[in-house]
Amino acid sequence: MKGICEKCGYESEENLKRFGIALCKVCFKLSPNQPEELDEYVREKVNKNYLDSFRKFVKINKELLKNSMIKNASRGKVMSRPPFGYGFIDGKLIPSQNFREVEEIFEEFLNNEISLRNLSRKHNFSVNGLKKILTNFTYIGKVKFNRQIHDGNHQPIVSSTLFNHVQNKLERLKIKK
Repeated sequence: MKGICEKCGYESEENLKRFGIALCKVCFKLSPNQPEELDEYVREKVNKNYLDSFRKFVKINKELLKNSMIKNASRGKVMSRPPFGYGFIDGKLIPSQNFREVEEIFEEFLNNEISLRNLSRKHNFSVNGLKKILTNFTYIGKVKFNRQIHDGNHQPIVSSTLFNHVQNKLERLKIKK
């Protein structure tokens, strides 16, 4: 069954739920952030034909954005918020004050018989958060985006050797990434 946007009536499998109301991508993008304003916004119906040009534009914009992000990643720019142990200064990714804790986490995991649960508790992370740290290519100076790995233009926190040994141990222990 297809979803129907409550504002414009557009039928789409990709309708979103926001505040319990189904909206298409265009209506969702144009909707107010405040719940009290949303009701009035939804009540004002729009002819879906008027929104067709916006829908085409949104699709084109997504493709342009993705291509731009791929290009930036290939140039070594990180395409997300800075991971634990890093920060942004003037748009550049640099090690933050807690960067040594990242290397400590990698070494503890590799050199000790400690469970991910205990290691995550020790460093105040969730188990999934810890797995993200242990598998994040950013720590070896790389950028992973769109399933491709590129050389980054930031300082690594962990050596490639240590990172690879940790990946091997994760695989040996059959810990899913």
